[in-house]
Amino acid sequence: MALVTLVVLLAAAALGGYLYERHRTGSVYHPHARFLAQPAPKLPARGPSRFSWPLYGYDKEHTRFFPASEDVHPPFRGLWVHDSDALLEFPPVIYGESIFQLADDAVLTALDKRTGRVLWTRRLGQLSASSPAVTVNTVYVTILASGHASDPGRVIALDSADGAVRWWRALPAPSESSPLIDRGRVFFGTQDGLVYALDDRTGAVVWTYQAAGAVKASPSLSGGVLYFGDYSGRLQAVSELTGRRLWISASEGALLGSGTFYSTAAVVYGRVFLGNTDGRMYAYDAATGALDWAVQTGDYVYSSPAVANAPGLGPTVYFGSYNGTFYALNARSGQIEWSFQPGGWISGSPTIVGRIVYFADLGLHRTYGLGISTGRQLFEKNTGSFDPVISDGTDMYLTGVTSLYALAPR
Repeated sequence: MALVTLVVLLAAAALGGYLYERHRTGSVYHPHARFLAQPAPKLPARGPSRFSWPLYGYDKEHTRFFPASEDVHPPFRGLWVHDSDALLEFPPVIYGESIFQLADDAVLTALDKRTGRVLWTRRLGQLSASSPAVTVNTVYVTILASGHASDPGRVIALDSADGAVRWWRALPAPSESSPLIDRGRVFFGTQDGLVYALDDRTGAVVWTYQAAGAVKASPSLSGGVLYFGDYSGRLQAVSELTGRRLWISASEGALLGSGTFYSTAAVVYGRVFLGNTDGRMYAYDAATGALDWAVQTGDYVYSSPAVANAPGLGPTVYFGSYNGTFYALNARSGQIEWSFQPGGWISGSPTIVGRIVYFADLGLHRTYGLGISTGRQLFEKNTGSFDPVISDGTDMYLTGVTSLYALAPR
């Protein structure tokens, strides 16, 4: 009798665990959650001396949307190709006539964006996995492996004209967090969960914030608040000025522990959007951290979302999943507007240029461009693995597996 009772209890526990797990990791919708309408961004001023794509994801909110004119549209013709000896996992940045690419071997290269001519190169360590940030005269870089066991991480500021080191700071942990620059400060995270605010002229520490897990994403900034997830599965909002935590919210992940946030957040419409390795894309209220919705894909979501107001659809969130599907979700409700299946798996993040969203398929090593309103394929190139494109409003710069391609509209 005791054995029968034990079997029944175990079966009940297993059923309860299954139902709990399914509830925790499925899709969640709160249709009446707060949603703030915002005007569409305007096309930046034309002119090569004034243009910059200064940060990973283009803007400080990391919406990954660049409002290019309709002239920046496929088909494209090749202008030049720069071959690297290492994997190009993250896209470059632009200031004026120069483009700055950080390869995974920690070599930073400055190129003439019109000709592809190398202006200078600097080896800054042994391993990196981030985009630089650039201002009018300085390039900022984070390093995963410096070659020194006692301080494996580095953050380095270099003169953008010649690559001379302005200052550098040793970090006790590796960093693959693309730097964010604002109000004279450099913001980034490290693998020991420490988020830094440094003086951008000297590298002096202004404040630090300790998260419960590794912070691998670039912090996103909106309204004086920094937003970032960590590898404990928590999303947090902290003051840009002081580093004081304003709120923290869990990812409501799997039964045996939450998923991890590798994804860089996009902050727009009063919400924070980011993907999680528990398979979901999340939307949180930016003011309170309350969960607005979470959509389950069934596999890892490393992808950082791109967000834009698509004609005919309205505010829409775009991202890829390791399940091989690229999604467009309604930013208000989380409902799927359309999806596209190239056939491999998607790890990197999309970028919207004009009315086309570009992403790379890691499994197939191909880059695709889809209409943001329809999901119709408009572009394909047989290279690319992670984050594929940036633009200066005239040409496109596509990050392949180990090469950077400059493309001009035909």
